[in-house]
Amino acid sequence: MATELTNTTHARSPFGPPAKYQQARLFRIYNHYRVVISLLLVALLFVDPFTADTRFRWLDYYQAGVVSYLALNGFIALLLLAGFQPRQRHITLSILTDILVMHGLLLASSGITNGLANLVIVAVAAGNILTPTRMGTFYAALAAICSLGISGWAVITINESADDIVRAGSLGILYFATAVILQGISKRMIRSEALASSRARSIAELEQINQQIIQRMRTGILVLDRHGYIRLANAAAEELLFGAASHQAGESGHHRELPPPLKRGLELWLRNPGRRIEPFQPSNTSPLLQASLTQLDQDQGDLILVFIEDMSKVTQQAQQMKLASLGRLTAGIAHEIRNPLGAISHAAQLMEESPNLDKGDQQMLDIIRRHSRRVNGIIENVLDLSRRRAADTELVDVGHWLEEFREDFLQTLDDDTPVQIELFCDDAIPAARFDKSQVEQVLVNLCDNGLRYSKQHSGQNRIQLAAGTSADGERAFVDVKDFGPGIAPEHRNSVFEPFFTTDKSGTGLGLYLARELCEANQAHLSLVEDGEPGCRFRITFAHPGRMI
Repeated sequence: MATELTNTTHARSPFGPPAKYQQARLFRIYNHYRVVISLLLVALLFVDPFTADTRFRWLDYYQAGVVSYLALNGFIALLLLAGFQPRQRHITLSILTDILVMHGLLLASSGITNGLANLVIVAVAAGNILTPTRMGTFYAALAAICSLGISGWAVITINESADDIVRAGSLGILYFATAVILQGISKRMIRSEALASSRARSIAELEQINQQIIQRMRTGILVLDRHGYIRLANAAAEELLFGAASHQAGESGHHRELPPPLKRGLELWLRNPGRRIEPFQPSNTSPLLQASLTQLDQDQGDLILVFIEDMSKVTQQAQQMKLASLGRLTAGIAHEIRNPLGAISHAAQLMEESPNLDKGDQQMLDIIRRHSRRVNGIIENVLDLSRRRAADTELVDVGHWLEEFREDFLQTLDDDTPVQIELFCDDAIPAARFDKSQVEQVLVNLCDNGLRYSKQHSGQNRIQLAAGTSADGERAFVDVKDFGPGIAPEHRNSVFEPFFTTDKSGTGLGLYLARELCEANQAHLSLVEDGEPGCRFRITFAHPGRMI
């Protein structure tokens, strides 16, 4: 960026880098003109017969001057073809040489009345275009002095007509007029070119900044054709849709197909552009996404612009509103439900002390106690959800943290119960940003469930903990796998719904609260289908650069 700003500053000067390149290009064009003129002058020596006594004063000097001028221009042309970059002093020397050579040829020929005087006007004009400064005025002054000098010499020494002096004065006026006009035009063109270059650089810088912003946005942006092929995609879109940022993200010709859920939504939208696409998941471990589509070109409609939003942000906002409502609701729950629930539990305890209870009454009391505890557990879970503080995140080494959690969790279990917790950690796991205490609550819930179902199914208190890296190599995940009976396919989509449970003694809020805690930390809790017995729950953390 600093280089661009420096170039912008130089562009305002006639001799800054952009002006220098333009000056060199114009000098190349002028030298082509000089080569053509010198070739014509040499050719005229052979094509147009002449009488030396009537048309030339010094024929030999004229011929030598024309041939030398051609050789000089040819040599300069070869230097330019070889890559020589002319500087200001080279251009100034070339213009001065042209003015002096042309006046030398005028002196050797028939004087100021010769048509070669028109070539002096071209040289003065070229000088003022190439150097629109006071040096251009000097070219005009030199040309006028030379013209007047030749005419004056001819009148004094060889008795030429005094009209030559008038003609020379007229040429001098023309030289100065040419200089003034072309200097004004050249300076105006240089300022316009500098302004255009500055704006072009500003546009290029703005385009580069926009490109960087688009690539770093957490909102996914896609450009699709009507067949559902991706033409352009930023890194966030690649991460959200495919779990990995492609090396071709943001480049044209990137014809990757859309995930099936989004492709079906695109087909429905093409049939009814006013229809909103339902939220979808590209895969089982992906967060819930929302796509918004619009035509990029309203006239042709060949390309479609798609914005992909991670619903976890919206979910977080909804959670804040929900928690505020739950806070007011649970205060009433605690008063209106816990008081009669306490009375029921107390009455059950008093009945239990009665000596006249038969077996049927005892069973009824067991039912009362069990369901009282269940109702109380539901109230406690809802209260915990409403009281939950905001996530206090920090950057965590996932592998080291998971080892510490395993040791701490084993210490909380009964010593008499043998428990096997296997731990697997990949190498070079990315760091993750989350609230340790909240995510540990999730792991405790998952581990408790896993141990309970593993023991019920296999008789062993055994689970597996694993930490790994997502497909994009930038996000960490933690798996909790049990060896229980697993979850029936028809129940897999309902396990995270509140109050859904297959355990008669459960409240149905454990996994729901676990997912809520993960969403509060911008992580995603999902049930992974790995084709193996038991259940595998995966916590996929957000990119460590994403601030919560």
